[in-house]
Amino acid sequence: MMDQKKSERTINPIHVLVLTFPAQGHINPMVQFSKRLASKGLNVAFIIPLSEPSKSLHLTNHATSSIKIEQISDGFEGVDTDELSLDIYFELFRVSVSKSLTNFIEQHQSSQDNPAKVLVYDSVMPWALDLAVQHGMHGASFFTQSCAVSAIYCHVHQGTLKLPLEDSQGQGYVSVPPVMSKLKLNDLPSFVADVDAYPALLKLVLDQFSNVMRANWLLFNTFAELEVEVVKWMGSQCPALAVGPTIPSMYLDKRIEHDIDYGLSLFKPNDAKTCIEWLDSKDADSVVYISFGSLASLGEEQMEEIAIGLKRMKTNFLWVVRKSEEKKLPRNFMQDMELLDGKGLVVNWCDQLQVLSHGSVGCFMTHCGWNSTMEGVSLGVPMAVVPQWTDQPTNAAFIADVWKVGVRVRVNEKGIVTGEEIESRVNEVMGGEKGKEIKANSLEWRERARIAMEEGSSDNNISDFAKNIVEMYKQ
Repeated sequence: MMDQKKSERTINPIHVLVLTFPAQGHINPMVQFSKRLASKGLNVAFIIPLSEPSKSLHLTNHATSSIKIEQISDGFEGVDTDELSLDIYFELFRVSVSKSLTNFIEQHQSSQDNPAKVLVYDSVMPWALDLAVQHGMHGASFFTQSCAVSAIYCHVHQGTLKLPLEDSQGQGYVSVPPVMSKLKLNDLPSFVADVDAYPALLKLVLDQFSNVMRANWLLFNTFAELEVEVVKWMGSQCPALAVGPTIPSMYLDKRIEHDIDYGLSLFKPNDAKTCIEWLDSKDADSVVYISFGSLASLGEEQMEEIAIGLKRMKTNFLWVVRKSEEKKLPRNFMQDMELLDGKGLVVNWCDQLQVLSHGSVGCFMTHCGWNSTMEGVSLGVPMAVVPQWTDQPTNAAFIADVWKVGVRVRVNEKGIVTGEEIESRVNEVMGGEKGKEIKANSLEWRERARIAMEEGSSDNNISDFAKNIVEMYKQ
C-alpha cells in the first residue's frame, strides 16, 4: 500500500504558474515559453490580468491547448484607463493585481495535491516575487526585451551608468560594457537617452532590478549565441537562462505539434488568406513587408514619406496600416494603389509569422520591437530598420552593426525618414553586394536560432529549468 501511495504522488501533475503583463508584446513570448514548459511535461497555468471593456482575449487556434489560460482582475472594471496618468495606472494595477493574484495563488494551493512551487513572472512586475515568497514559492523573472537592453537598465539601476547620460567619448558615444564598447547616445533606449520624456516608464524598467537578487532565475527571450557576452555578464549577476527565440515551434524546430502561432491575442485576428494569396502571386524575394507593430503611431508627414518611398521603389510591397492609422495616409493613396497594377497591398492586419516565412518576402521594414526583431532573425529575413522609441534604437543598432542582418534607415534633420531614403535603403537590402552579404548573415542566424531551440543552448536551458522544478517536488 505504501508503494502504491508513493507511486500516486510521483504521477501527480507538477504545476507552474506564469504571470504576464497584459500587453501583446509581453503575452507572445511568455505564452510561447509556457508551451515549451508544457512540452517538458509540466502543468502550466498562464495568468493574465485583464478586465478592461476594450480588451478581450481571443484564442486563435488550439495551439494553447497544452496550457491552461487563467484570467484574473486587473482592477479596472468600468474605468477608462486612457484617462489615467501612467503613474496612477501602474500603481492601481500593482495594488489590484496583487490582491487578485494572492487570491488565485491561495485557491490554487488549496485545490491541488501538488500546488505550484514556482511563479514565472513578467520582469516589469517585480512585486509578484514578493507575493510568491510569501506563499512559499520560488520566483523566476522573465524579461521580454533583449539581454542587452536589460543590461543597460541594470547598469543604470546599479549606478554604474549615471543619468542623465554624459558623452564619455567626446564623440557622441557612451560605453556600456559588456553591451557594446561604443553606443551612440541615440542608440540607447529612449527612457535612458531622455530621462525626462517618460519618467513613469523609466521607473518601470529600472524597478525590474529592485529585488532581482532574490529571484531564483532570470529568464531571457534570446539565445546565448546571439548575445554571448551580455548573457554571460547577466549570469554573473544572478542565475540567467536564455530561453528563446520564443516563437511558435513550427517556424523553428517543429517539435511541438500544431504550434503554428502564439494562439492568444488581445486583438481579433482577421483572415490572413488575402495576404497569403497576394504573396503567392509574387516572385521570390520580391516583396518588402512594412509593419511598425501594434503600438507605434506615426505622424502624417512620416506616413506620406513612406507612401512616396513605396510608390517610387521597383519592388512589391505589403504594408500593414492599423485601422486607427488609416486617416494619416496621403489623400488618394488608396485610389493610387489601383494604378500600381498589383505592386502593393495595404492591410489593417496580417499574420506576421506567415508573411515573414513566405518565400516572396525579401525585406522586412520594421520598428525593431524585440518580438519583431526575434521573428525577423529567426526566419532569416533581411531588415530595414526604422526604430521609434523604448528599446527599439538599441535593437536597431544590433541588427545593423552587430549581427549585420539589416540596414538603418536614417532620419533627416526633422526626425523624418524620407521617401528617397526608404527607397535607397530597401534597394540596398534587396539588391547588390551588400544585400547578398546581409542575406547570407540572415540565413546563418536563422540556422543558429533553430539549433538553439531544437537541441541546443535554449532547449537545454528550458529542460534544466523544468528539471529543477521537478526536483523541488522530491525534496
